[in-house]
Amino acid sequence: MFTHIGSIALRVYLYYALWSALYANNGPQQSFSFKDIITYSVLALLVGLIYNVDGPYVVREKIREGNIAIDLMRPISVPLYVFADTVGQAGFALVQIAVALPIAIGLLALTGTHISAPASPLIALAFLVSVALGFLVNFFLDLLMATITFWTMEIFGFQLMVQFITSLLAGAVVPLQFFPSPVTAIAQASPFAAIYNAPLSIYLGKYQGPELLSTLALQAVWVVVFAVGALALWRVGERRVVVQGG
Repeated sequence: MFTHIGSIALRVYLYYALWSALYANNGPQQSFSFKDIITYSVLALLVGLIYNVDGPYVVREKIREGNIAIDLMRPISVPLYVFADTVGQAGFALVQIAVALPIAIGLLALTGTHISAPASPLIALAFLVSVALGFLVNFFLDLLMATITFWTMEIFGFQLMVQFITSLLAGAVVPLQFFPSPVTAIAQASPFAAIYNAPLSIYLGKYQGPELLSTLALQAVWVVVFAVGALALWRVGERRVVVQGG
């Protein structure tokens, strides 16, 4: 845990060094000040700790090892059990964030850089709601992919591909506004933007008034879409369990 927290602090400094060099040569980009982009990068890193837990991928291992058969015989809802386990892991990630955030702020303060605060308590609340919705979108997307293991027995390569696309189109690497306009429009209309871009843009005040409400509503729509899709596919998959070795 301590080495992980140390690695977070190191990555914060590397983000600072990277964006310092880029902004020194190119100046502010797409209405993102240097302070905004540092805030965006640090928050993306910390929010990623909550999102990037093992979560539903435990299903992949259970199916490959045959343990899923035991879970299906128990009087429980396996998707709900997986969700509870994922929330527990995210809670532990929050503990790490509580320790890593002051360290990150302190490191940036040494360089004369500070993280932006939310513009208002309402924005702060909307940010927390958006992070929760992004967490649900990410969970059900992962559950949907993990459920495919019922048919393929292995999805590791597919998982890596989807995670790369998600990181890029969700705005986890750079803000979507930095992409060419057509790509930005496509990415913002995709479900991936509901994971990172929505909460981080809300925090920085990029969405206000009706646009803020429509962003939260769109996130909620993607939660419902992926939840229905993942649970429907699960119902089909659990009826055809194949356990290796008989």
